[in-house]
Amino acid sequence: MYGSEQAADDTERTAFRSAEKKYKLYYDLHSKKKKQPKKVDLSEVIDFKSILETFDRNGELPPGVIVPPCDLGRPLFCLESRPGFYFIPGALSIEEQCQWIRESLTSFPQPPNRTNHNAIYGPIRSLFNEAKEQKVLVADLDTGFNSCIGSTDACKWQFCDESVASSKGKSCKSISASVLLRKLRWSTLGLQFDWSKRNYDVSLPHNKIPDALCELAKRMAAPAMPVEDEFKPEAAIVNYFGIGDSLGGHLDDMEADWSKPIVSMSLGCKAIFLLGGKSREDPPLGMFLRSGDVVLMAGEARECFHGVPRIFADKDNAEITPIELQFSHEDDVCFLEYIRTSRININIRQVF
Repeated sequence: MYGSEQAADDTERTAFRSAEKKYKLYYDLHSKKKKQPKKVDLSEVIDFKSILETFDRNGELPPGVIVPPCDLGRPLFCLESRPGFYFIPGALSIEEQCQWIRESLTSFPQPPNRTNHNAIYGPIRSLFNEAKEQKVLVADLDTGFNSCIGSTDACKWQFCDESVASSKGKSCKSISASVLLRKLRWSTLGLQFDWSKRNYDVSLPHNKIPDALCELAKRMAAPAMPVEDEFKPEAAIVNYFGIGDSLGGHLDDMEADWSKPIVSMSLGCKAIFLLGGKSREDPPLGMFLRSGDVVLMAGEARECFHGVPRIFADKDNAEITPIELQFSHEDDVCFLEYIRTSRININIRQVF
């Protein structure tokens, strides 16, 4: 699901694909500065932070944006052209953002929860801590290891010091934990999603979604829920974005009841979110997603193509200063180093 769709000729490019290409990160090859991003026209990108500031100041709203009644204690916005879509700017406090950044890096990728690394390395334990300790994941092709953390048909893997990995020479494969952390793209909580079959495999072992995250999701989902009905968090997918990463246009259509919302929480660097229509030919709306923003997609909005063509990881546009100030303790240095150039998205679903 990560990355862009396969390149197409201009004659074959859909409206959604054209928007992805418009906002995608490209570098100016003629710039004297190393890896200088090409400038992109952001004038048509909806900025709900600015809309909220104007609404709080004088009650005015741009055309097509409405504020439905809700009990969240703060305004949320809907788009007349996309029924079932809700945007809650700044829904999470700075403390909550930092809490879920920590959990997303330390707890959520822990086995039996699955990640994109499982297919190659098997279940990896304590990846964030091993990266912090500058460990190396090693596979011994000759003898294997007695206490491996995962396995394939060809070899077994375990973390060790870099000096130990170097002593193995050509008889072992190795990759640093820090590189693996940067290559972490997704982890799954609760009921496990089978990416190859595109369905939920209820037979797979899994950790329960933390109670605090469940309660937060229920509270956020309330505006999009039918009257006297309660959101039941059963699964979550955590997406991890680094510089240049994107999430191609797609539908979340594997859940049984589309009237129930997907609760999507943004953490870390600012991003552009594209919300299209029921066809890839429908021109999508672009909007900024900042750390602490929450998006709900329910009903008709569940049938809309959506994706993330870009995150802004440069210092001037990432907009994570409040997080940097909160992560001021020496124990938080590793979290801060990661999130300065990354975005995390936690999206929570009711499966049945």
